[in-house]
Amino acid sequence: MKIVLGRDDLAAAALEAAGAAERLDIRPVHKASRGFVNDGTADVCELAIVTLLQAVAYDKPVALLPITALGRHQHQTLVTLAEPGVDAVRGKTVGVRSWSQTTGVWLRGFLTDDYGLDLSEVDWITYEDGHLPEYTDPAWTKRAPEGTKLPADFLDGKLDYGIMGNELPSDDRIRTAVPDALRVAAEWAESKGFAPINHVVAINPAADAKAVLAVYDALAAQVRNGPAELNPVGFEALRGPVTEVARYALEQQVLPRAVSFDELVDRTCAALGVSASRLA
Repeated sequence: MKIVLGRDDLAAAALEAAGAAERLDIRPVHKASRGFVNDGTADVCELAIVTLLQAVAYDKPVALLPITALGRHQHQTLVTLAEPGVDAVRGKTVGVRSWSQTTGVWLRGFLTDDYGLDLSEVDWITYEDGHLPEYTDPAWTKRAPEGTKLPADFLDGKLDYGIMGNELPSDDRIRTAVPDALRVAAEWAESKGFAPINHVVAINPAADAKAVLAVYDALAAQVRNGPAELNPVGFEALRGPVTEVARYALEQQVLPRAVSFDELVDRTCAALGVSASRLA
């Protein structure tokens, strides 16, 4: 069994549970996504939730193992070098690494739902393709010149705003566009009953079911050591955030069709030969 997990503690737990297993140490972990969803290069792989939704929509051999590998609030990921304020985004340039990047999908969903922003009123600049070759960005987005990088363009003032999570550079000039973003994020999570999730654990449906279930149990025990809000485990705990980000992704033309949470549950249960309660 081949396993790709970014967190060392999760990888260690999975390897011990799986027995004869190999960790593919790929960093940053999102670089493993393309090979996993298109070529089956691993049996268990950490995957951005939007990439998983795209893979299911395009009928790739991928299923959800309901473990959160990375959960975080997202309102702070829209940044600027100018004065804070979301209303000013209209008519401005906003850069994002990839249109299908999960962080961007969450942030754009906030902008449309909570701030009334029409996405067509923004000049969107992307820098990379997503992980699914079948997918193309919406026609109303623009691609940055080859070889350019989002953090550098942002710091050089070529963009008015950037959406950046882990790739956010360190610079004292950077401000969150959403004023008091962490407070707003906490209030959003409280109102929804869940926080955003970024990365989950995915499986190849052809993987050995007994080994996968052992990995699930080990990962669930490890993840539950962290804050429950940012580390949901089990189908019912993931239903809210996954359903929300799937809606955002469909509205933003990231998905070619709707993907329901029940479809994800059915796919996983069929692959592992268990009922949904086994992974509750």
